[in-house]
Amino acid sequence: MTTMTIHQKLEAVIKEMIEKEVRYKEALREFEKIYLEMALKKYKGNKTLVAKALGIHRNTLNSRAKSLKILKK
Repeated sequence: MTTMTIHQKLEAVIKEMIEKEVRYKEALREFEKIYLEMALKKYKGNKTLVAKALGIHRNTLNSRAKSLKILKK
């Protein structure tokens, strides 16, 4: 059994999104929202740890979370 790489998994999701005619901006927004939500869940809402793990500034994380309407857990 072969394991799919992250690239292959993303290709499969993107193919489905294109088939369903999901708009580019909507796709990016949805990816970013899920990406940040999952990171926040992993680090139990600790934004300092999330920002460090993702390689972004904490203020950037807060700004993106606010604009994506990610609720505090």
